[in-house]
Amino acid sequence: MNLNFNLAQLQFSHMASILMSLLVGGGIIAMRLRAANRPVSLRKIIIPPLAMSTGFLMFAVPDTRVPWLWALYAFAAGAILFAYPLIRTSRLERQGGEVVLKRSKTFIVILLALFIIRLLLHDVLEQVVSIPQTAGLFFILAFGMILVWRLAMLRIFLRLANQPG
Repeated sequence: MNLNFNLAQLQFSHMASILMSLLVGGGIIAMRLRAANRPVSLRKIIIPPLAMSTGFLMFAVPDTRVPWLWALYAFAAGAILFAYPLIRTSRLERQGGEVVLKRSKTFIVILLALFIIRLLLHDVLEQVVSIPQTAGLFFILAFGMILVWRLAMLRIFLRLANQPG
């Protein structure tokens, strides 16, 4: 009886994790669609990684902790593999006195592909480490992706913002 309860609890936890990932992924895609073709600012570029960095507090809970090398690999995967397509499809342009993020049709496709890859890797990784550790590793991966992507956007933004009128 207890084994069945634990299995049911684990299955519920797994489904809740997938559902939450779908909701967050859908929200991010909707947010990116809304942000396209609108003026960007220094603040809009740097706030997401700064706000996201508070998520590192999850590692105060021992169940989420992973070896440093695993964390480094997760960060590198996000920074190198996942950030690159986002950088390539995020186009900033100067329009009048403002810098605007131009919508790319491939950007949404890439976000969806990255999301599907994340879901597939999530299931594989959960076979090796606990669900809280999996969440921690994917947080680090996402942080690496967003940090590098936003730093690239910041560099382009500053170059465009400093161009004469």
